[in-house]
Amino acid sequence: MRRVRWTFCLALLLAGAVWLAAAAEEPAAPAVVQVITIDGAINPGSADFIISSISNAARENAAALLIELDTPGGLVDSTQDIVKEMLDSPVPIIVYVTPPGAHAGSAGVMITLAGHLAVMAPSTRIGAASPVAMGGEMDETMKAKATNDVVGFVEAIAKRRGRNVEWAKRAVTEAAVVTDDQAVKDGIVDFVAKNLDDLLTQADGREVTLGQDVKRELHLQGAAVDRRAMGLKHKIIFHLADPNLVYLFMIIGMLGLYAEFSNPGMVVPGIVGGICLILFAVSTQILPINAVGLLLIAAGIVMLVLEFKFTSYGALTAGGVVLMVLGSLFMFDNAPDKVFPAPTFRLQASWGVILPSVVAIGAFSLFVAYKIIRAQVRKGLTGQEGIVGETGEAATAIEPRGKVLVQGTYWDADADAPIEQGARIQVVAVRGLRLKVKKL
Repeated sequence: MRRVRWTFCLALLLAGAVWLAAAAEEPAAPAVVQVITIDGAINPGSADFIISSISNAARENAAALLIELDTPGGLVDSTQDIVKEMLDSPVPIIVYVTPPGAHAGSAGVMITLAGHLAVMAPSTRIGAASPVAMGGEMDETMKAKATNDVVGFVEAIAKRRGRNVEWAKRAVTEAAVVTDDQAVKDGIVDFVAKNLDDLLTQADGREVTLGQDVKRELHLQGAAVDRRAMGLKHKIIFHLADPNLVYLFMIIGMLGLYAEFSNPGMVVPGIVGGICLILFAVSTQILPINAVGLLLIAAGIVMLVLEFKFTSYGALTAGGVVLMVLGSLFMFDNAPDKVFPAPTFRLQASWGVILPSVVAIGAFSLFVAYKIIRAQVRKGLTGQEGIVGETGEAATAIEPRGKVLVQGTYWDADADAPIEQGARIQVVAVRGLRLKVKKL
């Protein structure tokens, strides 16, 4: 019996030894680097995407989070939220300015400097973070305040990451811009990498300091790459913060509601207009909107609509187009405390959207006005029997001149006696394009 027990124990020991040997020979799981891409302005959508990616990388024990960056700039609040998370990140963050030709401008400077490793692809550039006036000159006090605030922000980032503080300050005060090779020489970024594999190889073995001053050596050579795309929520927020879409939402919304109110029962224009205005309202909670710009655009649309009702021979249309263009330029609030404005970035709908929209609306207004005038001329040329004796309504007070609505068309009119607005009238004579009327 005792021999059996010893035999059983020996078998267990042998099995345990075999298992330990097998476990020792089993290769460790390869390191995983999660990769995200930011191509465009820094706004709440891209900020939420970066912040959630940092959390995911930390939760999934990724070896590093790599941000491929190409941005002209962005919003102040969004940039500050991103940088705050990056500086306190428990996972190494590598910012890679790529592809060739890419630029880390304005807000992109802060994000690049905040990375544990800052890397650039060949033929890329970084810089130009100077606050500038949008739509006008800033006074000296405002300019100094905006500049000092941004200088303090970028200086704190550069000191934290051990980068070139003096250049970081010049990127703000002098709009300094450098290429990839010069950025490495000046201690702005860590190195230049031709591609992702080259980056991981050069990053391998480097030591970084994470949040709470934790030191970690990177082991990234041969690491598996896990690309993460924006989720639906982030895409929706990102696009709702697109000035071009916001501008189109507003224009289509206003025109849709006008069409519905002018022709009740059409339904479709009202539904489309209502949806667009709702999306516009949501976007105003994401982007800083300038009330003056909105009022100018609304006034411009009102003038274009009035062209249908009053014969101004294009004067109202010209005024409406001018107001719409001015409103389009001032629609978004580019104040330095809301946007990191720079020569490379301006929060504004592109001219490729503004001009076609305004020209199309203006041309349509002129076309309708032309049809109305042509109809009036045709009616006038058919002789007095074509309209004399017809009844209508005084669209304005006639004292002794005003506007009347006859046969669905607005006419200039005069009368021998004053006629109040809304009174029923009758045409007694036609004089060119002007009617003589009397009160019924």
